[in-house]
Amino acid sequence: MHFRERVTNFWLMTTSDTKKKLLIWLGVALLLAVAWVLPDSGLLNPYVVQIMMYVGINMILTLSLNLVNGYMGEFSVGHAGFMGIGAYVASILTVAVLPRSWSPWLFPGVLLTGGLAAAAAGLIVAYPSFRTRGDYLAIVTLAFNMIVKSVLENIDALGGPRGYLGMPRLTNLFWVAAWVLITLTALRNLVHSNFGRGIMAIREDEMAANLTSVDTRRLKLYAFLISAFFTGLAGGLYAHLLQFINPRSFSILKSTDMLVMVYLGGVGSLTGSLLGAAIFTVLMELLRFLGIWRWVVGPLLLVLLMIFRPQGLMGFKEARWLRPAALFAGEGESVVDDKQ
Repeated sequence: MHFRERVTNFWLMTTSDTKKKLLIWLGVALLLAVAWVLPDSGLLNPYVVQIMMYVGINMILTLSLNLVNGYMGEFSVGHAGFMGIGAYVASILTVAVLPRSWSPWLFPGVLLTGGLAAAAAGLIVAYPSFRTRGDYLAIVTLAFNMIVKSVLENIDALGGPRGYLGMPRLTNLFWVAAWVLITLTALRNLVHSNFGRGIMAIREDEMAANLTSVDTRRLKLYAFLISAFFTGLAGGLYAHLLQFINPRSFSILKSTDMLVMVYLGGVGSLTGSLLGAAIFTVLMELLRFLGIWRWVVGPLLLVLLMIFRPQGLMGFKEARWLRPAALFAGEGESVVDDKQ
């Protein structure tokens, strides 16, 4: 009883902002605990668990692409190339470099290395692209995606068009949930920082941002590298879930899927990225009975979104729990906040 009273008094004396943070951290701990226990509990079919992992990986992909296409207002159409680089680099490390027994312990480092390799490739793409303005980034990233796919198809040491296999199944629901939370936290803090306000200023008017002393070229470069990093990290998770990858897995069709998820959920919205990834992944599984025709759904959905709802489901809106406390202090019970 004494302990209960102390807990009650502590809660009553805690500020509302601290209470929100405690509840968020409690929710994070609960989510990770469930992700750790659920796969081995027998409560869910392994197929359902696999779909949940696909949803998580797609969330990372969508969050990373939204940083460039949504918050910064540029248009990249070749992010599958960065995913492929991250997937192949991480796979080579666990198959040909690291001892098999070390792989489970070094898995986070393997994913980070794949992400860094993707970011290095992003530097090669972004540095010349951001010297110009207009739609050049879309053209360059499209060409980059095709180059990566062609190069991978012509390297016999990596299996060529047959693909690369032999990776241990290191990706599980816990790791996927953990990396989704890390990505979400990192990007949430980023977009609500001075850096984030700078890239959003670029989206609204790059010339005006330049005139207000925003180093637009440097911010665009950093944002693109961060986006490529998380995309490559998702590629490593993807490779160690399937235990087999081939160049066709990272074609322009995969980039299209990422675009659909971004614009379905809503540009400039972390909440929209999570929502778009979940809806699209589950929808594609439900349409599996269509066979190859289900791949028509993604591009068609993208066209329809551009015509009828270009802002997506939650364009420029954010869930209350993802906004800084200062933004909703004294507000009512609204869940999202419209673009100011």
